[in-house]
Amino acid sequence: MAATNPTEQELAATRKVNQSVVLEPRGDEKILPIKGERNILITSALPYVNNIPHLGNIIGSVLSADVFARYSRARRYNTLYICGTDEYGTATETKAIEEGISCQELCDKYYAHHTEVYEWFGIGFDYFGRTTTNQQTRIAQDIFLRLNENGYLVEDTMIQLYCEQHERFLADRFVEGTCPKCGYPDARGDQCDSCGQLLNAIELVNPRCKLDGSSPITKESKHMFLDLSKLQGVTETWVQKTSVEGKWTANGISITQSWLKEGLKPRCITRDLKWGTPVPLEEMKDKVFYVWFDAPIGYLSITANYTENWEAWWKNQEDVKLYQFMGKDNVPFHTVIFPSSLIGTNEKWTLLHHINTTEYLNYENDKFSKSRNIGVFGNNAKETEIPVAVWRYYLISSRPETNDSMFTWKEFIAKNNNELLANLGNFVNRIIKFTVAKYNSKVPTYSTHDIHEQTLIEAVNTQLALYIQTLENVKLRAGLDIAMEISRIGNHYLQESKLDNALFANNPEKCGTVIGVALNLIYLLSAIFSPYMPSTSVSILRQLNAPPRNIPDKWTMDIYAEHQIGKPEYLFKRIEDKKAEEFRIKFGGGVTTSGAASTKKGGGKKKSKATNAPSNNSSSTAVSTTAATIDAIEKLN
Repeated sequence: MAATNPTEQELAATRKVNQSVVLEPRGDEKILPIKGERNILITSALPYVNNIPHLGNIIGSVLSADVFARYSRARRYNTLYICGTDEYGTATETKAIEEGISCQELCDKYYAHHTEVYEWFGIGFDYFGRTTTNQQTRIAQDIFLRLNENGYLVEDTMIQLYCEQHERFLADRFVEGTCPKCGYPDARGDQCDSCGQLLNAIELVNPRCKLDGSSPITKESKHMFLDLSKLQGVTETWVQKTSVEGKWTANGISITQSWLKEGLKPRCITRDLKWGTPVPLEEMKDKVFYVWFDAPIGYLSITANYTENWEAWWKNQEDVKLYQFMGKDNVPFHTVIFPSSLIGTNEKWTLLHHINTTEYLNYENDKFSKSRNIGVFGNNAKETEIPVAVWRYYLISSRPETNDSMFTWKEFIAKNNNELLANLGNFVNRIIKFTVAKYNSKVPTYSTHDIHEQTLIEAVNTQLALYIQTLENVKLRAGLDIAMEISRIGNHYLQESKLDNALFANNPEKCGTVIGVALNLIYLLSAIFSPYMPSTSVSILRQLNAPPRNIPDKWTMDIYAEHQIGKPEYLFKRIEDKKAEEFRIKFGGGVTTSGAASTKKGGGKKKSKATNAPSNNSSSTAVSTTAATIDAIEKLN
């Protein structure tokens, strides 16, 4: 008769674990702030819904935020992690035209793609929503009206580009032309992908309509402006205080200060579009909010779709700390425009506490480009059949925190083989196998009184304190290095103890202590690696037959003698060096196909240097006739 796997209840009966360190599973009840506790609200930049996220997008926002959220939960902080797809704006309209479907159909299609990618990467959102909701309309319009009542909005006219071919004002993303700053011929109407300069479409040299290639004319249009100049004083005071208290990243501070130093000016927050949140003014009923006014409000509306008590998180500055993760291109919208919009309502909003940003992740001396088939996108990572833990480890260990970084297959494979496999994998596998073979899978009697064990405990606790300090300051890459150092300390302990069959035979007391202490260190490692590689921690816990545990202030022996461990399994497998060339060929470039260039790193609005602009002949893939263009536009609405 075939053996059956033991039930959870049967496994639990064989456990001898300190229950005070065990993390209780989260229930189905909505997470709300708790007075007197540490309440952490985490957001990652809302990814544009119009493309598949690439590795730069993933590490720049959702993965980085996920690491911190998992750390916070493991420290027993009351944590809520919110994100969702940003679905309004011209990027959606242009992509919908390209694919010949409606905007709503496009959003539904790519929301599913994003959800699948993030689920595979193990991103543990508490709620992953979207911005095309009634809550978004209600909250955004309410903020707009309050700003208007308080005198922070002004009406003015703008000279805009107007396409006579299809009788339409051209929003930023419907225009391309030569950058006036660097001469790049394919700059977008909102930003140059070559020099990174933010632009207004009217500034482009030789502008052209992206839909039909015609030359637009200039024409006046009335719009609403957020008068940031009136809010500069209070915003600047807030930045000076919060950037220090919240320990903002260096580029977050420098980018924000450059905006403030230049002087804030009124900024247009409406657009002549159909696909967006309607402006709640009769005289502007045919306009919608500009995506960069509207999109950050998505954090609020997505939370409101998660819980009707959303204001307990977002109007609770006293009890809640807000941490936001993004690529550096998104900084001014989160440190100047969004907080100014909230401050101007005169309501007590939960404002940003800590902003965490990344530089750019490039790919094999090139830039990520969906259209040129260059780089690894979310779906590609799964196709390689390399476990998700290896992807997460590589991306975080190479996270571009202070400088641009480069993804290379050679380094990717080396980190798997020389770090994960040789260090952490070797330590765990060696101890688990030895315990199964020599102790019938039971933790032997052990003691921590000897100098060798005391030295080990002291060394581990020194690193553990540094790990916690580093993660509290949201230094994610450094925290991973420290976790690996604790594993190295464990391997060194085994070497010094000379763990082998001879030790088991000749000094059983010492051998039992080495195994018992090492198993406890593995239990600690399951916790400190859980933010980075949750699937690896699950494997470790399965092998230990132990429940998930917290990240403690001090390492203690929490697995007791006579505890029954599980079966050994490999945490990592070697990747052959020759695979690097195979993957480079597969993901290193190919024939250009129609399709938008990859979205902005960090999941935000602006396309970063880590992406490629459309090629010079991009207009050839656009709708080529006026009639077809008009049909495409009508289909959007």
